[in-house]
Amino acid sequence: MKLKSIHIGNSYKIKLLYLLIGTVIGGLSMLYSAYIVKQLAEKEVNEIKLWSHAMTMASSGITTGREGVGRNSQFNRLLVEIINNNTIPSVITDTNLKVVRSTNVDVKVINNRKKLQHLLETLASANNPIEVNTFSDGKYYIFFGESTLLKMLRVFPYLQFSIVACFMLIVFISFRSSKQDEQKRVWIGMAKETAHQLGTPTSSLLGWLEYLRSQNAEQMVIDEIEKDVTRLLKVVDRFSKIGSETILSPKSITVIVSDAVNYFQTRIPKKVTMSYDIINSEPQQAMINEALFEWVIENLLKNALDAMQGKGEIKVSSYQKDNWIYIDVKDTGKGIASSNIGSVFSPGFTTKTRGWGLGLSLSKRIISEYHKGKIFVSESVIDKGTTMRIMLKKL
Repeated sequence: MKLKSIHIGNSYKIKLLYLLIGTVIGGLSMLYSAYIVKQLAEKEVNEIKLWSHAMTMASSGITTGREGVGRNSQFNRLLVEIINNNTIPSVITDTNLKVVRSTNVDVKVINNRKKLQHLLETLASANNPIEVNTFSDGKYYIFFGESTLLKMLRVFPYLQFSIVACFMLIVFISFRSSKQDEQKRVWIGMAKETAHQLGTPTSSLLGWLEYLRSQNAEQMVIDEIEKDVTRLLKVVDRFSKIGSETILSPKSITVIVSDAVNYFQTRIPKKVTMSYDIINSEPQQAMINEALFEWVIENLLKNALDAMQGKGEIKVSSYQKDNWIYIDVKDTGKGIASSNIGSVFSPGFTTKTRGWGLGLSLSKRIISEYHKGKIFVSESVIDKGTTMRIMLKKL
């Protein structure tokens, strides 16, 4: 088992390392995307600034004469072509905010005063308008936003983060489930091996029991030994059922709980009392596997006995409410600390000096997985006691 635990530990560390590497790669990729967005945003601002400079040059009269006029006309046409071929939404207005030219903006927006005002405010919040001074026509303002590509790139890091986060979550869940599956296989293997190991001495005890009968031993002794051997056979049957197909059938809860309580009553310390109270008279029937469910009741009774340390009272009760059957096992023991209540059903958790802490863990698996019911700590007070509750769907 030591080698097995080392293997599980190393495997888990490797998986965590893969998860860390994936996180680093995702983070670096996001940083690089943010860097590209920044560079593209600066490029688009510079393009608009170049347009404004070109507009100033086009209207400055820097070229004169017949040849200059021709060149100036060509320059204007080139400027218009450059603006029209760009994907940046822009609006050129005069000092009265009257639209002179627009690019990549819906005509309906330009023709609607309120929508135009909203658009100019939006563009101004994205980038400061650029002022253009011309010699011939006076002052103009260029309002501009971000291209579709830049907007997509701005959203891309968040999309990328979401994808990376989903990937990490899937990886984490798969790692967690694989670890749980590995632990489950170990549990099933231990249960099967335990059933195998108990089978041989139990068969031998049956032979010795027959020998005692043949020697005319005291009947009371034979009866008590037979009860314990029968109990051992049940234990073997329970362990053999772990990991196998669980067959459920309609059974009386009160009969099974009553038999378990009666068995313990003759084997508990003298200063401990144990009772069973059936609260309502309705037949309490549910679909259960008798051997496994009886095992759960015995585990709860054993835990209650251990908690009282040889002195106290155990009250078992069952009743129906709505569509559920409730089984409560209440003791007057040392109680469970509030910080430990969430861990009592975890494998390996125990406050006892002996034992593996498997009883309640197996009980939860039997009730929740095999019987689709619930088992939990209903109430617990330090030095006053604990109430464990089972809930099963009634038949």
